[in-house]
Amino acid sequence: MDELIAGLAADPWALALLAGLVFADAFLVVVPGEVAVTALGAVAVAHGLPPLWAVIVVGGAAAFAGDVCCYLVGRHLHPQRWRILQRASLQRALDAAAGRLRTHAATAVFTARFIPFGRLAVNLSAGAAVVPAARYLPIAGAAALAWSAFQALVGGAVAAVVPGGTVVAVLVSIVVAVAVGATVDLVIARLRPGA
Repeated sequence: MDELIAGLAADPWALALLAGLVFADAFLVVVPGEVAVTALGAVAVAHGLPPLWAVIVVGGAAAFAGDVCCYLVGRHLHPQRWRILQRASLQRALDAAAGRLRTHAATAVFTARFIPFGRLAVNLSAGAAVVPAARYLPIAGAAALAWSAFQALVGGAVAAVVPGGTVVAVLVSIVVAVAVGATVDLVIARLRPGA
């Protein structure tokens, strides 16, 4: 099984698949973008292919491309008017994101990058609030690269520490990625019990 995983990861299409999953994750939070970066980071450290730096760069570039598309959707299609977003809680999330972007853009973008629905709300809100692209996009790019590096390095660290081969490293890194996400969600829920 390790040889099969190593062979699949060495294929150039592995990075293209990673890019597709991470890009789709910008719009469809059920797509496992984090898991893909973490798992491929584990494989990269266990087998050297694809190189870990390539996993980080491709994951970051795809995340940034997805964020830019969400920003453009918000800028041109005004999500506050969408029927699907008319629920009071979603409107509050969009309004809160827009407010944070006006006062603390870097904090809002970097924090939201690690929260699936949060990054979607922040990117749409940045576009809808007409946050200048020259100000917003460099922050979004840095946040996407930091997110990708974190996810890939978590997978790489698991592969370097956990015995049992690539399959075990990938499975453990996926569990760690899901646990980190669940912990962030839990902390947010406890900090904002009425949300």
